[in-house]
Amino acid sequence: MRLGMVVNHEREQAIAFEAEFNAAAQRAGCQVMSLDQESATTPPAWAEVDAVVAIGGDGTVLNATRRAMVTGTPVLGINLGTLGFLAEAEPGQLSEVIDALTTGAYTVEERNTIMATIGDVSEPGLNDVVVEKIESQRLVVLDVEVDGERFLTYRADGIVVATSTGSTAYGFSAGGPLIDPKVETLLIAPVAPHSLFDRSLVIPPDSRIVITVTDDRPVRVSVDGREIGSLREGESVLIGPAPRPARFIRIYDEGFTTRVTRKFGLG
Repeated sequence: MRLGMVVNHEREQAIAFEAEFNAAAQRAGCQVMSLDQESATTPPAWAEVDAVVAIGGDGTVLNATRRAMVTGTPVLGINLGTLGFLAEAEPGQLSEVIDALTTGAYTVEERNTIMATIGDVSEPGLNDVVVEKIESQRLVVLDVEVDGERFLTYRADGIVVATSTGSTAYGFSAGGPLIDPKVETLLIAPVAPHSLFDRSLVIPPDSRIVITVTDDRPVRVSVDGREIGSLREGESVLIGPAPRPARFIRIYDEGFTTRVTRKFGLG
């Protein structure tokens, strides 16, 4: 099996575990190569591996997934971060991970993704698109349209549009519900709204959302934490489904509610 490695080299623990993983994988007969995660485009090497192993926190897994979406390569996350909600395994499960990969004892789970478009710039993501204020002391006014129909105008710090996967990230912090990734959907959650209606909205995954700035306070737009541009009065961002799903390797038969309980320390 050919494995591509994406590692957070800012974490000493991740660097040490990379060496341990490489040795174990090679002993099991796997070919292992390091993948560049900083290049602006997806290099051919990403299409040459059977799976991508991301070692680090959720940010590392997000970065790897964004690149792997282009080639359709499945991603396996190993958590060396804090929460690690996107990771499938912990470092102590190394032998189980290697056994599963080499014997094919795993499944590949596809998840719906999201894309933001400003002008001729389009950026796909796994978790969310965030439209938020730039000036810290001032609210922004954002008009929201869904599938050609006007929904609401929000006075708020911003708006999060998240996938089911992203519902456990910024969408959750904004007061939105936790959604099982098997439920393909998009979530619209206002951030600190100054209005009587402060509820989140759950809509179909193929919905087209247009968010327009309606006053003189500019906003920034980011996809999975990467800023892609800013908007001024009268300007809009189009948000909808990305053309390709994200693909994750699943080894353990753990349900979403169990994962929530374990990751958030609720049990």
